[in-house]
Amino acid sequence: MKLFSRTFIASSLFACLSLGTSQTYAVDTLAKIKNSGKLVIGFNDAAMPISYTYNGGATGYVIDICRTVANDIKKELNAPHLKVEFVALNPSQRIPSIQSGHVDMECGATTNSYKRQHEVAFSTNFYYTEVRMAVRKSAHIQNLVDLDHKAVVTTAGTTSDTYIKRNERGKNINVTNVYGRDFDDSFAILASGKAEAFVMDDNILAGLIAKSSNPHAYEIVGPVLSSEPYAIMLPKGDPKFKDIVDTSVNDLWKSGQMGKLYHKWFQSPIMPHNINLNMAPNRSFLNLQRRPTDAGI
Repeated sequence: MKLFSRTFIASSLFACLSLGTSQTYAVDTLAKIKNSGKLVIGFNDAAMPISYTYNGGATGYVIDICRTVANDIKKELNAPHLKVEFVALNPSQRIPSIQSGHVDMECGATTNSYKRQHEVAFSTNFYYTEVRMAVRKSAHIQNLVDLDHKAVVTTAGTTSDTYIKRNERGKNINVTNVYGRDFDDSFAILASGKAEAFVMDDNILAGLIAKSSNPHAYEIVGPVLSSEPYAIMLPKGDPKFKDIVDTSVNDLWKSGQMGKLYHKWFQSPIMPHNINLNMAPNRSFLNLQRRPTDAGI
């Protein structure tokens, strides 16, 4: 499966059909894929262990899920030799890339939110994360109150900054918000001392710490600011395509394969450094495992 850089430019857009005089549009993603001879999957290349780049290719928990989805799309189209291309996207590129047809679906650490549902569709959720904060141990920060009059970094285009602002009011603290271009940039800001905390999904924080030059210098602390479901982002207005993707994800849940993938990526040594994140599934993930849903927050 071929990996393209962020500079990859798709030459084809969605064929949209207006339904009467309303503002609702239908898209036929399957027809687009069949006509182009390829399935283009966007992914975040710095969201270890959910999705990241290793040896020049896309890898991670959701990448395994989306390869299963890709195989089911091949079966649906009776196209066993359909090309599958992975395109690296940063968080701010995700929704525009789906809307423009630059990618057919997006597989990364993307929260299924009601706000985003106005612009795109989502599959059945495949993961639940908890938003917390990573700090340098030398900073001696353990809770939100320790952040008063300090700089806090999060990543542009993500939802975590919402919880910073909410807790600023709730805890009556005053922080300076700093935004990284992507997850790696945000962690670099933390590592450099330009911010005292990095607020983000705990699995992303764990992955960034694990692959850093000095993992023992950091820790994840503070309360759970939010529990958020991850799902595959899809074009809005294409229920047939969503049904195929949902069926694939639901089958992984029902068969127990999703649990095996969790163990592979969160509780076993993973590349590039054979580090085991040793993350037990949280309560929200276990609830999702018992009752898979595409509900957002």
